Amino acid sequence: MKRTYLALAALAAGGAGLLSGFSPLVQAAGLFEARPVDGDRFAVLARAVGRDDWTLLVLEQIRPQPLCWQSRSDGLVDPSLNRFDFTGICGRYIDSNGYSLRFGDGRQDAEDGSRLRLRLEQVGSELQLQAASPDLAGVVVVGRAAIPARQRDAFVAIRLEPGWALQRRTYGSQTLNHIYFANRASAGDLLTQASSPPGGPRLASGRGLPLLAPPPPPALAPRLAPRQAPIGGATSWRQAPPANPAVNLQALSQETMGGEGRAIALQVIPFQE
Repeated sequence: MKRTYLALAALAAGGAGLLSGFSPLVQAAGLFEARPVDGDRFAVLARAVGRDDWTLLVLEQIRPQPLCWQSRSDGLVDPSLNRFDFTGICGRYIDSNGYSLRFGDGRQDAEDGSRLRLRLEQVGSELQLQAASPDLAGVVVVGRAAIPARQRDAFVAIRLEPGWALQRRTYGSQTLNHIYFANRASAGDLLTQASSPPGGPRLASGRGLPLLAPPPPPALAPRLAPRQAPIGGATSWRQAPPANPAVNLQALSQETMGGEGRAIALQVIPFQE
C-alpha cells in the first residue's frame, strides 16, 4: 500500500504514451496533489551521524499514546519510539522516499524545484535545513535549529521558516505515505530571493529602478555677523551668538505697549567683544 502511488504513476505515464514535449517529471508533478497536515502531530528532526554529519527524519504521532518523541530539559529530543513497537502508532519518514520538496502548485517541481534537494548544513552553532543544488545559485533555508549538544541517541528539533509547512501527498481521493516540505512560492522566486544581497535596494514596481533614499538636506551655513574692522581696514567675521528668547520677548512686550498699539522701532546696538 505504501508504494501504490508508484504503480499509479507508472500506469498513468504508460497510458499517456509519454506525450511528446513533456518529461516524466512534468507528468509526475501533475499526478499528485497535497493537503495540509496537523503540524503538532509531526516532528522534523536532525540526527547526528559520525563526527560532523547529520541526517534528516520526520516523525508522525498517529495515535495519542505512547509518545513517539519527547523533549528533554537539555533542548534535545528523545526518540522514545525506539523503546516499543511503534507499528500503527508512529510514522517515520527517513529519506527521499518519505519526503520531498513542493513549490507553488507542484508543477515547479519539474523546473528549478526538480534540481533542489534537502540537506542539513551546520553553520557555526546553527543547523540549517536547506534546499540546494550544485548547479543552481542560491540556497533556500527551509528550517533552522540551535544545536544544544551533539549526541548519537538524541535528536535536534528543526523549526520551519515562515512560509514553509508540511503537507501530505495525495492521489485523487487516496492519501499517500509521503510528506512534502511545501512553500506556496515558486522555486525560482525563492532562489532569486535567496541570491539577493541583504539590505540591497528594492526595485520599483514595473520600472526596474532602485528605490533609493532621498539625499539629506544641505547643512545650513552658520550665521555670521560683522565685527568692527581692525587696524588696516580688513574686515573679519565671527559666528553670531545665539538669540536670547527672554530678551526678545521683553523687547516685544515693550513694543506692543506703546500708544495706539503701534510698533516702536528700537535702536539696534551691534554686538562687540
